[in-house]
Amino acid sequence: MRPLEERQPTLAVYKFASCDGCQLSLLDCEDELLAVAGAIQIANFPEASREVLPGPYDVVLVEGSITTPHDEERIHDIRRAAGVLITIGACATAGGIQALRNWKDVDDFVNIVYANPQYIETLETSTPISDHVDVDLELRGCPIDKGQLVEVIAAYLQGRKPTIPTYSVCVECKRRGTPCVMVKGTPCLGPVTQAGCNGLCPAYDRGCFGCFGPMESPNTAALADQWHALGIPANRISEAFRSFNAWSGAFREESDRWEERSPV
Repeated sequence: MRPLEERQPTLAVYKFASCDGCQLSLLDCEDELLAVAGAIQIANFPEASREVLPGPYDVVLVEGSITTPHDEERIHDIRRAAGVLITIGACATAGGIQALRNWKDVDDFVNIVYANPQYIETLETSTPISDHVDVDLELRGCPIDKGQLVEVIAAYLQGRKPTIPTYSVCVECKRRGTPCVMVKGTPCLGPVTQAGCNGLCPAYDRGCFGCFGPMESPNTAALADQWHALGIPANRISEAFRSFNAWSGAFREESDRWEERSPV
């Protein structure tokens, strides 16, 4: 491959176990994507083009979690071909909603869903990409915010660190003037969830569901205790932390703590 200063940098996008929503966020950039396409060569992106150029690639975006033995092998091949590897979305950064299998016997699910389970090759767990290879940057969300995605790509092209918030959704609520729903008695994960959605759910008088995963320093124990004080039972608290980012460290630990307190 020629030196970067003599050519356009190349971008590749790969998918593992996921719904494709985060890849589609890139296509949803519309006008911004035209500017990006003029500065970077999209060399491997099946959602956007049938043309596939050989690697290695300067920037690789990876969506989805690792759920099969084949996935385990393929992600190492992708890592070796990637200059910068960026995981996008809750599946790639925290195992996704499919990580709920990690608390159960996956064979039970396979036997229920598939008529011929003997042909299914799957792992016992659904895990984030960072559990298997080194990741240069994680972009959170279910789905990711397209503005953050453009910022990450632009930062790479400009040789700087991307500006991605690590504070909580509460900051976004304050900025848009949304009254705190917790004060009104509505359970909300906003105080422990990383910003990125502009406080969307609280703006409609609903509690945050934790789409962007744990913030930089989440006090999940204090928040869960407050939920309990509002009358939320232990099993519901445990379930609240087991959604899009169920396998992320802070959420996983808190959900386990309240599962132990749930009645059998």
